[in-house]
Amino acid sequence: MAEEPTANDVPTKAAAQGPDKSFVLPMIERRRIEAEILKEVYDTLKESHGVETAKTTIAEAVRRSSKSQAKRFADEARAREGRTSMASFLALRPLWTMNGALEIEMVEETNSRLAYNVTRCRYAEMYRAMGLGEIGHLLSCQRDGTFCEGYDERLKLTRTQTLMQGASHCDFRYVYEKGEKAPER
Repeated sequence: MAEEPTANDVPTKAAAQGPDKSFVLPMIERRRIEAEILKEVYDTLKESHGVETAKTTIAEAVRRSSKSQAKRFADEARAREGRTSMASFLALRPLWTMNGALEIEMVEETNSRLAYNVTRCRYAEMYRAMGLGEIGHLLSCQRDGTFCEGYDERLKLTRTQTLMQGASHCDFRYVYEKGEKAPER
């Protein structure tokens, strides 16, 4: 089994949080902090506007946040390498897996394809423990596809099931399409 990622395993600028630029806030901790706030927003919206409006609003806010975060990571990849690529995308993976947040079975990893199954997701476990099981898929799972949109439109994700919604595993299948350089956003 591979060792836990450290701050040296991820792009420092992309991962740095706070005044100490060598400090890396694991993504699962960031999501926990966000979820604590969004739980109150969700509950308030449910009371004032109903469940569907609350879910729609949370989904849209998280979608926008995901695309914005992805754009920042893409900008940093372009500054370092002149472009985004499957390699620059893969360099970000330790942020999401840090501290055992995900247990992954690798299926395929090439310059244009990445396929793996998540067999344990501590994000899903965390959301359920926080009483957010009904919107956990909005807080985390939907981010995966919209992250691709913000990072590089040539990066596509297909996923047919998630642990958060009761499946035995999450099936991530990424394809980095060939073609023109993605436009900078």
